Amino acid sequence: MKILITSDWYSPAVNGVVTSVKNLRRELERRGHEVRVLTLSQSRRSWEKDGVTYLGSIAAGLVYPGARLRTALAGKQVRELIAWGPDVVHSQCEFSTFFLARRITEELDIPLVHTYHTVYEDYTHYFSPSVRFGRQAVAVFSRWVAARTDCLIAPTGKVRMLLQKYGVRCPVFVVPSGIDLTPFSREADPWRSAVLRASLEIPEERTILVSVGRLAEEKNIDELLRSRAAMGDVPVTLLIVGDGPDRPRLEREAAALGLTAPDVIFAGMVPPEQVPDWYQLGDLFVSASTSETQGLTYIEALAAGVPALCRADPCLTGVVRNGENGWQYRDGADFQTRLSEFLSQPHRRERLSRSARASAEEFSAQRFAERAEAIYVEQIARHAVESRCQGVSA
Repeated sequence: MKILITSDWYSPAVNGVVTSVKNLRRELERRGHEVRVLTLSQSRRSWEKDGVTYLGSIAAGLVYPGARLRTALAGKQVRELIAWGPDVVHSQCEFSTFFLARRITEELDIPLVHTYHTVYEDYTHYFSPSVRFGRQAVAVFSRWVAARTDCLIAPTGKVRMLLQKYGVRCPVFVVPSGIDLTPFSREADPWRSAVLRASLEIPEERTILVSVGRLAEEKNIDELLRSRAAMGDVPVTLLIVGDGPDRPRLEREAAALGLTAPDVIFAGMVPPEQVPDWYQLGDLFVSASTSETQGLTYIEALAAGVPALCRADPCLTGVVRNGENGWQYRDGADFQTRLSEFLSQPHRRERLSRSARASAEEFSAQRFAERAEAIYVEQIARHAVESRCQGVSA
């Protein structure tokens, strides 16, 4: 098949959508398909390289964090992609490139598959002073997107239920976004871990709770800071890896709680190729977010052999299993109970680590591509039948 993937985000940007798109493209190509990508550039300039078409754009962070809006005319690029003749288009974002995806599918009379990556109602504080109005707007917008696609892909059952609540009527398939497990599944390098620990001045006897991700309001990192403050003198370090718009406020919050190194450490952004080392520096992965559609960091941590302690959320159903590869906690008291259980039973850590690695296999990029491929085949056949029926009725 010839498959066109459209996304407002792609390299060099780093986020869950970019990871998903890159993994999907690579694995589809390994399965013998020809795949191209249509995306936005990080400047006003448009160009094409290695099967990726970049369209000029400008930053639109006030609309949505990290968002960009297309500025360049795309007639030439769209005509070239139409001439290439994809069999299916798989869109990944609902804004600039979505409209181009629709134009291409309508011109070629081919199916448009769309992955709904983001639970926008958790981001209403970026664009609406009213939570109620913001959620209503999200529901209307989601129905509008769904009405213009052949089907939607939801990364988790949580997202499918949300779309059904919005009144979406097109087929919705649950397909967890896959990741390349290889960089995370290699055994930890004790020397590398020792160097990282020493560079952060974390005493050897301390247990490390590692949090990896963008520092933004919806990630609820405040809760992790409060949980660490509640521990008092327990020899535990909360290691926060990542950067984002909320970092200055979080650092002030930590100071107000009396948290200083090595109780809490803000490590900042680290190079992508080093992220597995930072996961493996942790004894336990922690997250208080309930805004994830799937949460690739959970899978990455498990693949790295790091059990997880995360706030309970429907997106974690079948991912974090209590007592097997980690725990889901309900509130601050439950967090402390689960953590105490982990700290008091060091003999269980090796078994938890093995179970974590094994549980991540379900979310491999290979399985992700297999499931997406099956949906493409089904939608191409269904679209062809519907087009013939419409032609007869006309």
